[in-house]
Amino acid sequence: MMSIHRARRWTTGVFAGLGMLLLAGGLTMGTTGCGKSAHHAEEHGDFPVTHPLKKGTELTKEYVAQIRAIQHIDLRAMERGYLDTIFVDEGQQVKKGQRMFQIMPMILKAELQKAKAETEFAEIEYKNTQALQEKNVVSPNELALAKARLDKARAEQMLAQVHLDLTEVRAPFDGIMNRLEVRQGSLVDEGELLTTLSDNSKMWVYFNVTEAEYLDFKMQMKNQGVIPVRLRMANGRIFPYEGAVETIEADFNNETGNIAFRATFPNPEGLLRHGETGNVLMSSAIDDALLIPQKATFDVLDKHFVFVVDEQHIAHLREITVLEELPHLYVVGEGLDEKDEILLDGLRKVRDGQEVHTHFEEPETVMAHLDVHAE
Repeated sequence: MMSIHRARRWTTGVFAGLGMLLLAGGLTMGTTGCGKSAHHAEEHGDFPVTHPLKKGTELTKEYVAQIRAIQHIDLRAMERGYLDTIFVDEGQQVKKGQRMFQIMPMILKAELQKAKAETEFAEIEYKNTQALQEKNVVSPNELALAKARLDKARAEQMLAQVHLDLTEVRAPFDGIMNRLEVRQGSLVDEGELLTTLSDNSKMWVYFNVTEAEYLDFKMQMKNQGVIPVRLRMANGRIFPYEGAVETIEADFNNETGNIAFRATFPNPEGLLRHGETGNVLMSSAIDDALLIPQKATFDVLDKHFVFVVDEQHIAHLREITVLEELPHLYVVGEGLDEKDEILLDGLRKVRDGQEVHTHFEEPETVMAHLDVHAE
């Protein structure tokens, strides 16, 4: 019995081993067959190629921007007292010289009346002294003292008038009033904030550029003069009026390596407000730019590569430098010539030094279909 069981186990083990061997052999043959088929397809595939396109183009760069009114000030109380009257409302457009606030002026009015009375008294005293001096009754010094007392009284009257005028707050320029910080009847101290006022007739738009972009801008400005810029608002739409860069800060920021530009935009419709954000669009022309589709490149670490196909249909890996990036395009600095044939698709299927079958596509046709993704 024991020998029969052992024989059965041995027979089962042999057949199982043969089955595994046959299965492994089948997988190996299948794998080998697939590999040959895929390799054959890669070698004999038909890949599209094209030339780089040399043409003048316009490069538009976008910068995050802060929008500020050309004048934005705090309106504060110049005298202490109760806020008697508010003549304007929040968000209202006001004109230069328009009354906005009135602080209760009763005490200052009384002080002004007192100063006027003292001035009148000093004038009478001076005239009497002058008449007596003409008759040699008083000395010239007495007349000089009377004149000094009159001048002092007039100065005090002017000072009282100034204090009274300061109880009335008027708009220093045309602008838009902001939120009321106090309410009617409030006791306000000297220097207390009443509201803010913005002149939005023109807007200052601040944005930061790198050192290299600053140098490019200055060179372009030297050749072309004033360079117009556009503004993309927060809703994604382009502001209808162009602006111009009028001011550049004196120093670079050592931490960021950037420098601030200030562009001025007209704002006749009052669409822009102080404190908004947006994006400045600054364009510059590039003569004879060498353009290739981004899908014809691939990256290794921080380097860009393409496949260049020679006259013997051999694909060669070549490193390129990218000067600028456009939508779906790269502007090539070094590594390519406009007569080179570059591989458009199938970059993952080709190896350096591999022979490939290709068909040529005109660069203009390729550029017109750049929404097609690379394989």
